[in-house]
This record gives sequence, structure tokens and C-alpha cells, in this order.
Amino acid sequence: MAKPKSKFEKIAFVASEVPEARKALTRLSERYGSVDAREADAIVALGGDGLMLQTLHRYMNDRIPIYGMNRGSVGFLMNEYREDGLLERLANAEISRVHPLAMVAYDAQGKASKSLAINEVSLFRETFQAAKLRISIDGTVRMEELICDGVLVATPAGSTAYNLSAHGPILPINAPLLTLTPISPFRPRRWRGALLPNRARIGIAALEHEKRPVSAVADAHEQRNVVRVEIEQARTIDLFMMFDPGHNLDERILAEQFRY
Repeated sequence: MAKPKSKFEKIAFVASEVPEARKALTRLSERYGSVDAREADAIVALGGDGLMLQTLHRYMNDRIPIYGMNRGSVGFLMNEYREDGLLERLANAEISRVHPLAMVAYDAQGKASKSLAINEVSLFRETFQAAKLRISIDGTVRMEELICDGVLVATPAGSTAYNLSAHGPILPINAPLLTLTPISPFRPRRWRGALLPNRARIGIAALEHEKRPVSAVADAHEQRNVVRVEIEQARTIDLFMMFDPGHNLDERILAEQFRY
């Protein structure tokens, strides 16, 4: 399997619609030149974490390393914004390889909808009625009934996002694990989720789905009124994220666990 290039001479710049990002796009393109993304050695994404996820999705199968510079708010997945020395920063960057989750969601008619998620796959109740879910791992039912607002499956890259807000554990980026985290569990009230091997096949069925409709969301792609969802890691898809030395995703995830 081909590895990403080690020299980054042809750069493609992409930016969010935030004014600071658009200004940075103009300045950097004039200074370093910009090529079409699919001809580039590296893509430089100017914005926040949302833009980074959008860029990763857009070039999901192109195996182009992506280097983010923060022109947004949180910027957990981004590097510090600086205009000087970009070529040197790209040449010295550390590359983290991540795999997305593959979600297949089925409606009551058996129609399947497929999506990929870099951060997490989430199931949510659609109405005031709590969701009732049955959870299976590798074909074995592990929880007959979970009454909750929802549940999510997060990758290591996504473990510091919604998963952390839902009190799920933070995973080191290279950990061969996924986290399964409930959202406002009612029964069993004290269940805090599970750590799963990243090769696990996860099945979640919506019980009483007509009375208690459930949506499934893979990052930003939503499928409403699902009756069953299957989730597993897409191990054949490699995504390459670039970070300045000492500030890679491993370090950020480790530091996040001691921040609060």
C-alpha cells in the first residue's frame, strides 16, 4: 500500500468561509502558489476542526496528507497559524494515520444507507420519547435493552469530541480500540459504556421504532427513522493528518486528559 509523499512542493489551499480563513487563503496562495487538490503533495486546510473533517471527507480516498492551520475556534485538529516557513513545517511534520468508521443504517423497509465517519457514529432519539436500543457485538447481544437519549461509537481521533462531552473515555490515537458511550442513559442508569476492539462489528437495533423513532448520524450525515445500524472500522481507508513535531495528535490526546 502506497505511503504519502515525504516532499511537499505542490500545495493545495482550502479554507472555510470565516473572514480570517479567506484572508489567509489569499495571502498563502500568493506566497506559495496553489494547485488543484488532487495534484497536490499536501493539502493545507485553513479554518477550524469542522473544515478539517470536511476536507478529510472530501478527499477520503485520495491518500493526500492534510495539514490544518487554525483560523477557527477550538482547532484541536489544527496546527498554529503562521505564514512563514510553511514548506519547512510540512517537511518536518509528523503524520498520524487514522481510519474512519463505516456505518450502514437500515430503515423499516430494509433500505440501506451507507456513510463514513471520522469522529463518531451517533444514534439519537427523534422525539420526547426515550430511545430503546439493543446492542450486539460481533453478532452476540451484549445489552438487551438500553433506554437513553442515544449512544455513540467513537474512533480514537473522535474520542475527544462529542464522546468526551458524553463522559466517554479518551483514547490514544494508536490504540486499537473504539469507545461505545451512552448519551444520558436512563436504564441501566449506571452503565458508562464499553471499550471495544477496533475490529469489532457493532450492531444497534432500535426497539419500538415506530413509537420511539431514532436517527443515525455519521459525523454530519444523518439518516432518520432507522431500525438497525451496523458499524465497523473501514480499515482499508487511510487518512493522513499532519502535525508540527511535539504537537501531534498523540500528544494532544494525552494532554487533553490532564487539562481539566
